[in-house]
Amino acid sequence: MNAKSLRAARLRFPVSRYDQRSAMLFLVPMMAVLSVVAVFPVLYSFWTSLFDLKLTRPHRVPFVGLDNYGKIFGDPLFWESALRTASFTVMSVAAIMLFATLIALLLNEEFRGRRFLSAVLLVPWAIPYVANGLMWKWIYDSGYGALNGLLYQLDFIDKYMVWLGDSDKTLALIANAFVWKEVPLATILLLVTMKSIPADLYSAAKVDGANVWKRLIHITLPSLRPGFALVIIYETMMAVRHFDMFFILTEGGPAEASYVVAWQVYVETFRKLSFGTGSALAYVMALVTFVLAFSVIRTVGKKL
Repeated sequence: MNAKSLRAARLRFPVSRYDQRSAMLFLVPMMAVLSVVAVFPVLYSFWTSLFDLKLTRPHRVPFVGLDNYGKIFGDPLFWESALRTASFTVMSVAAIMLFATLIALLLNEEFRGRRFLSAVLLVPWAIPYVANGLMWKWIYDSGYGALNGLLYQLDFIDKYMVWLGDSDKTLALIANAFVWKEVPLATILLLVTMKSIPADLYSAAKVDGANVWKRLIHITLPSLRPGFALVIIYETMMAVRHFDMFFILTEGGPAEASYVVAWQVYVETFRKLSFGTGSALAYVMALVTFVLAFSVIRTVGKKL
């Protein structure tokens, strides 16, 4: 087709051409909203962390540079809260991975009532965090809680116990409530990854004489690495920065047994009104979360 006929075809059948400038123009409002809502607060928070900003003396805000970060790392309470945060994160993510994998394996099979069970699974995920925290506060209540009532009726305990008043049990009890809330989403992510595994792999394994356990170990679990990575990254981020349960159930107690980094950020910022130190704490927590996520991506990425 020569140039003249090509020009005539374009005039007869006009083709819309992609205009990069027009596309960028349409993206400007969205980018402006994201900049105002997301980017500016993040940058302003970092800028705030460089000042000794306290609302108790709002007219005197000296520039201190990185002194707020040095103050944090020199505070023994920060390292204690960081250790509790690490313990809570490890407990929660390990339990979520275990239960989500088992439930996903169950829902991946065909059986009667599977759809109903899948719908019921979404109930904890649909409950807001505040309502979830209030529900577990009632369950753990020492006077009329459902946990005490159940264990007492089954003769596991001879008297009602103060669950959230025990420093040795508090962190695990909060982790239990967090796991109950997060398992449904992790299960869905793993189940979607499971559904993407080619059926031919299982057929070939059956022909080779592989039983259920060998198919699970050599096909299912290795193929779930992308799903495992996504769940680990997401749930680690949620656990490290989690605040709602600690606020509703214990408020950092008893005796600072649940005093985690997220709670320390809240105390520094909104109780002590020290916005400079609070912003620095938040940035430390965000940096640790980023490093953990990057490490998981690099580790899993090498094996894919």
